[in-house]
Amino acid sequence: QVQLVESGGGLVHTGGSLRLSCAASGRTFSSYYMGWFRQDPGKEREFVAAISWSGLSTKYADSVKGRFTISRDNAKNMLYLQMTSLKPEDTAVYYCAARTVGTLSVYRYDYAYWGQGTQVTVSS
Repeated sequence: QVQLVESGGGLVHTGGSLRLSCAASGRTFSSYYMGWFRQDPGKEREFVAAISWSGLSTKYADSVKGRFTISRDNAKNMLYLQMTSLKPEDTAVYYCAARTVGTLSVYRYDYAYWGQGTQVTVSS
């Protein structure tokens, strides 16, 4: 069983930055493929970024490429999402997710474990 807890969300102005964190339980975190997704009310949960178990491979949604950076610290069981140049359309609840088998994926149904989410609000 994997437990994920996100933190770091908040209210920020357009152009600002935030860093989201996700604390993971389990001694095999270093073997998990991890992802960040986001969801606005009334919309589908959408892919934001994913990272391989080693951290050497990453993938981003086109909408955040060049502005967001996903990273991980396997020694601390932590996943991060550094967000810069934030826009109002980035407003959403952000979720971290773990995939314990397979490879990098942009599909939400490939991830078995999810955190409770953290709210990010970008004001214009």
